[in-house]
Amino acid sequence: MQRYPMTVEGEKALREELHTRKSKDRPRIAAAIAEARELGDLKENAEYHAAREQQSFNEGRVQELEAKLSNSQIIDVTQIENTGKVIFGVTVTVINTEDDAEVSYKIVGEDEASIKEGKISVTSPIARALIGKEEGDVVVVTTPGGKIEYEIDSVEHL
Repeated sequence: MQRYPMTVEGEKALREELHTRKSKDRPRIAAAIAEARELGDLKENAEYHAAREQQSFNEGRVQELEAKLSNSQIIDVTQIENTGKVIFGVTVTVINTEDDAEVSYKIVGEDEASIKEGKISVTSPIARALIGKEEGDVVVVTTPGGKIEYEIDSVEHL
């Protein structure tokens, strides 16, 4: 059984999505199927087939969410003492040693990752290079564009 590491915020977001899919999307899709059935011949009824496809997708996502939540390992980093070490759930600020560009990332589970929000997956190359290191350490991250060297500036338990 695979465990899914997740932050408290990530678990909350998945639970909200699951609730929405069950309480709002299911009834809406069921109503669309019933309405499309009333239109007659189901063989050539595009609305019916589209609604059934939506239903199938929604139910698949519900099952996926339930499985992930039942196998999740919630990690509340605010309850862990900050030792300056990079662990799952922390926000780490790194400085590119080549051009002094500073960037912050929160290390999260795969379902929570969003580069736009500054959240990177614990399985990403950057996160893998950072995990276990401490403030002041220099890490080399291998990317498709080559190797990038970062210095860990700060580690925050937010």
